[in-house]
Amino acid sequence: MYLPGSFGVALVLTILSAVFWGSWANTYKGARNYSFALFYWDYILGVVLCSFLFALTLGSHGTSGEGFIRNIGAADGSNLLLSIIAGGIFNVANVLLVAAIDVAGLAIAFPIAIGIAVVEGVVLSYVLQPKGNMLFLAAGVALALGAVLFDARAYRTLENKAVGARKGIGISVVSGILMGGFAPFVTRAMTHGHAMTPYSVAALFSLGALLCCFIFNIYLMRHPIVGPQVSFVAYWSAGPRNHLLGLIGGMAWAVGGCFNFIAAGFVGVPISYAIGQSAPLIAASWGVFVWREFATAPPVAWASLRWMFVMYIAAIVMIALAYDG
Repeated sequence: MYLPGSFGVALVLTILSAVFWGSWANTYKGARNYSFALFYWDYILGVVLCSFLFALTLGSHGTSGEGFIRNIGAADGSNLLLSIIAGGIFNVANVLLVAAIDVAGLAIAFPIAIGIAVVEGVVLSYVLQPKGNMLFLAAGVALALGAVLFDARAYRTLENKAVGARKGIGISVVSGILMGGFAPFVTRAMTHGHAMTPYSVAALFSLGALLCCFIFNIYLMRHPIVGPQVSFVAYWSAGPRNHLLGLIGGMAWAVGGCFNFIAAGFVGVPISYAIGQSAPLIAASWGVFVWREFATAPPVAWASLRWMFVMYIAAIVMIALAYDG
């Protein structure tokens, strides 16, 4: 299989993972009259297809470690299960994130949810895999949390925010807590016993997310957080454009996920996860500059957004400096 040969390459992969993780939600923003519960079926299919494509190509050829098929057969059963559980946790968190985007907007939901996730995920992952300078990691996490607070402050200054949008912040918080919970499972699967390769983790992670959809996503179709109930009849009549956007969105997340897991094999999960979860910087940029979610915001909101961007960038720098070889 392929693994990065230097810190520089691993750093590039983690930054690219943040770009992909922070950009996939644009596909949902671009969908037309498509419930997020239905969009998500296309999205998760894209995640699975792309994850297995990585596993059967880069994960099966090369000179480093075990190939995908061999690793799946030899890895500890507990590690296989942990990877699937991680995918299930991610799926619930991500469905809630899409719902929060629907309610509160991309520039608000993404930074709050993922900002919380990065704090929780880094701390729990570091307990299991204490790799990297703890002081630099702590500084990076603190800066990321500060960025979240500035983002929330920017939202509070909007004069035209909908009353129901406050619900979006609550959903974002729950999503963030769950999103930070999958990292320790991935860490354990990649570091204990007969460990799994990044590609094996990514593949089973995607299967866990898909299996979870048959419980959680169907529940949300019948008991939606936003909008009316939907059925699979509406899914089949959604049109090729909406289905394609869902697939592209899932593939974009999966590329970011695979890059992040691959880099984690070199720098450790705490560092890779932390830099990858700087995705809100990218998502907020899309929300502010492309979707113009703050077009009518007062100057104080823009000041808060500037501080959010500065603190996220500083967080990435601190976390990168945490790598100690």
